[in-house]
Amino acid sequence: MKGDLPRYVLDSFGLLAYFGAEPGASQVKTVLARAAAGQVEAYLSVVNLGEVATIIECEQGASATRRALAAIDQLPIQIIEADRRMALAAAHVKAHHAISYADAFVVALAQQMQATILTGDPEFGKIEHLVAVEWLP
Repeated sequence: MKGDLPRYVLDSFGLLAYFGAEPGASQVKTVLARAAAGQVEAYLSVVNLGEVATIIECEQGASATRRALAAIDQLPIQIIEADRRMALAAAHVKAHHAISYADAFVVALAQQMQATILTGDPEFGKIEHLVAVEWLP
């Protein structure tokens, strides 16, 4: 990890926008291109990877989920495992803020990595005082 590079944490909102060519997809694509070029670092909690898989499987089925996961594996995103420290940091965020537990992992990871959250999920407006948020449309 290079300490001088800007860091981003993606959530399910950003990845789903990217895969669905929805508003905000171009911002996510730009961050991913910059990550591929070594200009920024991009992270995703394994919990949020599971959230993406759940949403895609519910909406499009298991084969679409397998394709999406294979595509994510090719992206310049570092998947961060949820260990005890991360789970307890997310629990602390969840206990004090009205956000989902999965979103609390985004916040905890952003805090750990001193990163900016890239999202369009309005729920993150509740935690902007904790971490930086770059908003997707």
